[in-house]
Amino acid sequence: MSVPPTAEPTLWELQRAILQIREDQRDGIAGLRENLRADLQVLAGRIEQAVTKDVYLSDQRLTEQRLAVLERDLAAEVRARAAAEDSAAAARRWLIGAFVAPLVVAALQLWMLSKGGHP
Repeated sequence: MSVPPTAEPTLWELQRAILQIREDQRDGIAGLRENLRADLQVLAGRIEQAVTKDVYLSDQRLTEQRLAVLERDLAAEVRARAAAEDSAAAARRWLIGAFVAPLVVAALQLWMLSKGGHP
């Protein structure tokens, strides 16, 4: 049986239409919830990256500070080693001078005696 196009909808058809609208709204709200959850997850990921970036930058600063301390310690060690080498060279010169000077004086005295000079 066909219904003419100008016919009024029945109560059952109206009720069915209202139920369909409500169901569509529930589905739409559920879709919105899912979209909101997905957006919140994306936002959480971005926030996590921002925190990770801050941690990375602070770690970089800490690494730079450690490198500066190591460079300062290395420079101090190089200066200390150079000073120690200079000190060792001076001690060798003094030691050699302490042994060689009497030998030179004795050799000069012997040479002068051999030439006939007076002591």
